[in-house]
Amino acid sequence: MTGYPESLTDPSYKGQILVFTHPLIGNYGVPGKKMINGTKILSNFESDHIQAEGVVVSEFTEGTKWDSNSTFDSWLKRESIPGIFGVDTRELTIRLRDGGATIGMISDNRRDMRELDRYDYESINFVEMVSPKKPIYCKTRGKKPKGTIVVMDFGAKNGFISDLMALGYDVIRAPWDSSPEEILEFRPSGIVYGNGPGNPNLLKGAISNIKELLDTGIPSMGICLGHQLTTLALGGKIKKMKLGHRAVNKGVMSRIDGHAYITTHNHGYALSKGDMPSGAKVLFESIDDDVVEGIMDKRHNLLTTQFHPEARPGAWDTRFIFDMFYKMMQHGRKKA
Repeated sequence: MTGYPESLTDPSYKGQILVFTHPLIGNYGVPGKKMINGTKILSNFESDHIQAEGVVVSEFTEGTKWDSNSTFDSWLKRESIPGIFGVDTRELTIRLRDGGATIGMISDNRRDMRELDRYDYESINFVEMVSPKKPIYCKTRGKKPKGTIVVMDFGAKNGFISDLMALGYDVIRAPWDSSPEEILEFRPSGIVYGNGPGNPNLLKGAISNIKELLDTGIPSMGICLGHQLTTLALGGKIKKMKLGHRAVNKGVMSRIDGHAYITTHNHGYALSKGDMPSGAKVLFESIDDDVVEGIMDKRHNLLTTQFHPEARPGAWDTRFIFDMFYKMMQHGRKKA
């Protein structure tokens, strides 16, 4: 099983307990923190620390490999993240599948269970916990930049930022509550609304800001939470799912070429076909249910996906999404 360092450090898991269904975790240890050459982006982690609140595994091992810096268990201890093993995680998954997402706790004291009644995940703004407090400048490596991409950072993954930089643009990670004026001061070639945790319907201020930015016609892309927020900004509806999509192997159907692709997902809220914003078209749809997995709105120069095209971890089937966004930026601003 690979990908657990990336999954646990993904800011989208803030406020959640992560259950691994694979029976063995920790088989190659935990790598040391290494920067991608010429950047400040970590190559093996999606942020600089574990974001999940707890971990549940069936069995863990103290395995190590050539680039391992610590064991899985010591990593959790060092970052003060509670974990539990010896659990039938597949049976637990069945219960979560049948009953839907639920509030949970890892504790050795039953009296702590009373705290669960006071915890309301839907009303907590987790984005403000993982978004940077001031802009972060990421310079493209080894060549003159073609321009600047501004990411409204709701908890963006390192892999996502790295793939944007690979397009040949400098990337600026702006705080989640940046005003349209602050974003436009950077003179962006493109604006990206990235991934992040929690309930998108709470972020009223960000939705209003996004609406104003979309009206500029600057090439824009929304990924995961960004897909949901741009949908809300355009008048669509995002609703909580009974069963979220959380896997590295979920199939989506493309209306671009009619092909099916394997994609990485981590979301508990979704856009359904009956809640589409006016004027937008479906680009991708789930093979499993009615969820819209991506839209295009040509009036606002907007491309979105609910899944993660950067896929760390996961399949790289849909990395062509970044090429589509690159072409949009080459064509430039479009008047809405």
